Amino acid sequence: MMDNGATSTKEERFLSRMALNDNKAGMEGLDRDKINKIIMESSKGSKFYENELKREQQVNRRIEKMMLQKAQITEQQLKKAQVQVEKTASVLEMSRDLSRVIVHVDMDAFYAAVEMRDCPELKDKPMAVGSMSMLSTSNYHARKYGVRAAMPGFIAKKLCPNLVIVSTNFDKYRAVSDEIREIFADYDPHFQPMSLDEAYLDFTDHLEQRQSWPESSRTHRYPICLQILFPITHFNLLGIAPNTMLAKVCSDKNKPNGQYRLPSTREAVMDFIENLPVRKVCGIGKVSEKMLNALSISTCSHLGQQMALLSLLFSETSWHHFMEVSLGLGSTFIPRHEERKSMSTERTFRELSKAEEQFSLCRELCEDLAEDMKKEDLKAKTVTLKLKNVNFEVKTRALTLPYAVATVDEIFAVAKDLLKTEIENESPQPLRLRLMGN
Repeated sequence: MMDNGATSTKEERFLSRMALNDNKAGMEGLDRDKINKIIMESSKGSKFYENELKREQQVNRRIEKMMLQKAQITEQQLKKAQVQVEKTASVLEMSRDLSRVIVHVDMDAFYAAVEMRDCPELKDKPMAVGSMSMLSTSNYHARKYGVRAAMPGFIAKKLCPNLVIVSTNFDKYRAVSDEIREIFADYDPHFQPMSLDEAYLDFTDHLEQRQSWPESSRTHRYPICLQILFPITHFNLLGIAPNTMLAKVCSDKNKPNGQYRLPSTREAVMDFIENLPVRKVCGIGKVSEKMLNALSISTCSHLGQQMALLSLLFSETSWHHFMEVSLGLGSTFIPRHEERKSMSTERTFRELSKAEEQFSLCRELCEDLAEDMKKEDLKAKTVTLKLKNVNFEVKTRALTLPYAVATVDEIFAVAKDLLKTEIENESPQPLRLRLMGN
């Protein structure tokens, strides 16, 4: 039997993962305590609740291990790390490119907007798209009750009893997305779709061409095209910046209905980054945020201040990413959307449970993959690790980098970190595998 103290701790762990995120557009100023209490009471005893607790426990173990490692770091190690960090920062600074105009388009509440277009009576009601087990998105009326994406529908119904849940219809969403992509192609033939409702475009060439257009055409604003096509959606959520990382952050700046352009100067970029919460940056998720918060790091400027320490506590891939974020650096290259989206290799075996053998196999798979990529002259920004355990449960873990990789060392550096995390999550029990792929 669990005492009240243990129960309270368990609830606190759950809420740390599921608590209302009132930084999200449409959720400002809500009663956090009331909403969190409903989330807790609605979730108790569910499989969802237990899964969230398990994930939280895994994260807490990682933080405990990190803090023990931090306590053993000497002043001499920190000084040596600082020298390495400064050298890396100098090299990265030389790569800064402020010549491109990158646009990130984020079609806010896209699935909900499509459904409201087709069923106008939903426009004035709290509604969400998904099922009782999980929601994909919600409109702004629903967000005022704390209803959000990635929330089970049964919890959302407790928060908002009048919530209308519409089943997903991906064929319809794809058709609308295809219409919008035709417009994107007018501005950047090589735009990069990230999902049905998100894309990156390089406007640099278009803006240069626009200078020779008649005045009436030159001043026509891009968002209007999208509003004419589909007026009820907040399509003009544009982030405009010198690179993809900053553009994505900018697209979130003026939600639900606006755009934000970051000037292409180093001073403007560094001012923008100064007080930016780390959670706003793509690639720094809930787990990374919690680990950084344990080190008293909450903003991007804190990352820069603590980079020597981070280089000793995190993998090379991770702290390099943190450094790029702290400098406001990101990719300026938009791959052709016609290019091959993925390449993979995998291997099945009876059982593999020794960590050194798992890392060795992971390296072999990375070598095969790098060779295949070399033959087709390909590079990739997302490295994915696929694992199947002895219970035939399949997991995929991925990391998207701000730069493209192709060599075996580059791919293995990421895959190794992903595998290491899974091994640590199973500790003290071994990770027992039947398949590995990347």
